[in-house]
Amino acid sequence: MFGSRQKSREKLAAAVRTALGAPDWLESVTVGDDGRAILVIRAEGSDTAGAEARRIEAENAASRIAGIEKVTTVLTAEKAAGHGHSHDTPRPTGSKSLQSVASQSIPLTPSPPAGTRRVTKGARLSDEALSQGAPPKASPMKPIPGIARILVVASAKGGVGKSTVSVNLAAAMAKAGMKVGLLDADIYGPSIPTMLGTVNAEPATSPAKKLVPVEAHGLKTLSIGYLSDPDAPMIWRGPIVMSAITQLLNDAEWGTKEDPLDLLIIDTPPGTGDAQLAIAQKVPVTAALIVTTPQEVALADVRRGAAMFAKTHVPVIGIAEMMSWFEDPAGNRHYLMGEGGGRKMAESLGLPLLAEIPML
Repeated sequence: MFGSRQKSREKLAAAVRTALGAPDWLESVTVGDDGRAILVIRAEGSDTAGAEARRIEAENAASRIAGIEKVTTVLTAEKAAGHGHSHDTPRPTGSKSLQSVASQSIPLTPSPPAGTRRVTKGARLSDEALSQGAPPKASPMKPIPGIARILVVASAKGGVGKSTVSVNLAAAMAKAGMKVGLLDADIYGPSIPTMLGTVNAEPATSPAKKLVPVEAHGLKTLSIGYLSDPDAPMIWRGPIVMSAITQLLNDAEWGTKEDPLDLLIIDTPPGTGDAQLAIAQKVPVTAALIVTTPQEVALADVRRGAAMFAKTHVPVIGIAEMMSWFEDPAGNRHYLMGEGGGRKMAESLGLPLLAEIPML
């Protein structure tokens, strides 16, 4: 099966490169066992008309390959060094087509902006310390139509239970009568479709050419996992990731002005990288919830996560500690990863500890 898929991929790549007329415009090709193909095509700067023409040529060429049933196209553009123009993002077109033109990369500055200070290494991360080195608070971002509030569930460390918290919190709020959406922003390792039992779901496209979220357990949900081969790695650079997340947010029908979502929960990937920056800087986030475990290595990353949200002016409502203890049949608690770490960290940061959730 792998050999057959590899041959299909090579044949598809050759056909698309021929159609595009420039081999380097095709950045990657993925072909799944179900006949779904994903093409990542490079766009040139702000030439959205030319990029759209390339997309059409590529999809037409792909559709003529035997065994290819569906094609998902991602248009990307990275700002070249020394160029000052911006990039326009085309509207999504066609069913299952997630298109994006990436915005310019975040510049790395060797020193903080004028009038600010760096955080002293080892300093206690109080509100004052966390604000050191941060730029002035930006003007409020424009709300996303159809979404009343946005809660980010985050952690700077992987494997602490972020997705578990996101899914169960969303389901509980929906059960309480709220209109809730759940966005899986973990581009490299989407897990929400698996946890909701919607791995084989495919979002529809509305007459307005927007993605219609998949509905499950009373939730509206979207994930890159619905649009890609589950066995294929998402080998995407930072600007592509940032672009994909913002488009899943803005080019989807989460709600309407008359009937908006009460809350959209965003399950973020671990770390403080491109995905988190895209959300913190481009999304009108209402608040963030940080998830941790009692382990020392996880607690150390809580500080990094809190510092990131402080620098991007996103309020943190509190900390949730997962895997706090294991309870045996006799009712005795066993603190396998240490005891009280989440509470002590919350106190040191001046944040409430919202939950201590045991292992089941």
